[in-house]
Amino acid sequence: IAMSANSDLSKTVRDKYMRLPQGDKVQVTYIWIDGTGEGLHCKTRTLESEPKGIEDVPEWNFFGSSVFWSDGSNSDMYLVPVCLFKDPFTLDRNKLVLCEVLRHNREPTETNLRSSCHQVMEQAGHSHPWFGMEQEYLLLGIDKHPFGWPKNGYPEPKGSYSCSVGTNKVYGRDIAECHYKACLYAGVKIAGINTEAMPSQWEFQVGPGEGIAMGDHLWMARFLLHRVCEDFGVVATLDPKPMTGNWYGAGCHTNFSTEAMRNQGGLQHIEEAIEKLSKRHSYHIRMYDPKGGADNSRRLTGSHETSSIHEFSAGINNRSASIRIPHQVGQDGCGYFEDRRPAANCDPYAVMEAITRTCVLNEAEPVPAGEVP
Repeated sequence: IAMSANSDLSKTVRDKYMRLPQGDKVQVTYIWIDGTGEGLHCKTRTLESEPKGIEDVPEWNFFGSSVFWSDGSNSDMYLVPVCLFKDPFTLDRNKLVLCEVLRHNREPTETNLRSSCHQVMEQAGHSHPWFGMEQEYLLLGIDKHPFGWPKNGYPEPKGSYSCSVGTNKVYGRDIAECHYKACLYAGVKIAGINTEAMPSQWEFQVGPGEGIAMGDHLWMARFLLHRVCEDFGVVATLDPKPMTGNWYGAGCHTNFSTEAMRNQGGLQHIEEAIEKLSKRHSYHIRMYDPKGGADNSRRLTGSHETSSIHEFSAGINNRSASIRIPHQVGQDGCGYFEDRRPAANCDPYAVMEAITRTCVLNEAEPVPAGEVP
């Protein structure tokens, strides 16, 4: 297995330094999304005292050209803290802070989708929108070969890998469990983990979270996943179709409800929302991966428990539909629905904004091809 040199470094030596006292000073690691809309970056600074809330964390900046932005002489970017977490790597009182990125003129960058999402969530606050997102990912060696797969050949494609147990079924459980613990320590609203339908493929769930919090917590969970993988010398990919051929893709199924949907008689509100979604399928597809649907076209083929990217569908407990109403929701007559279209590498802010615009704010006008409002 091709592992990163990181895995050869002595963690015992590292622990000796991590135990050193640091006085009253605190390390704060600033984390942001880069110009691709997918990559995460970070850098750390010292504060004189522990921040008690996000308002205690000062703004910072960075040189945008180094992370896929190019504005010539105006490439300095602002890092605006928006959500604070405990640091599971250097331990509390040290912190991790998720940041929005603003340009030199204080306008959001093109990949700062949190800004517009936050405005939409404010408008929809009366409906108390809840989200839960199921993040699938695949573990790779640094040679991009799936972790644990035979070097010459493939594992059995139709093996019972989902929620499985056993050495010949499960690869990388240490990584998934360490990530789980790191999320809990940090304060991320992680709800659970499980192995997925392809060997070395895993899923973690985040939520439920109301409004903008869902996106903040999923992005921090992704950062923690990549950091944990550094320690183990492997790579986590969110590519929606990491292996071509007869293999499952990777999604980020999104569960959504409003207060009306969760209350008695909510199934009627769920069905009304699905009707609205059916009329804006192309808009949602463009919002559900960073390449406007191109990534999802490799995944949403109508096979491997996916719907076709070209057609909208819905059904009770139908995992091959665009929208699934869980069986229990059908029985109870209230609850939530699951949008199975978002790709694993989606920006959660874009997904949340699109669903809320359509289902709560009742935006129904057709969206011109190639444009994202």
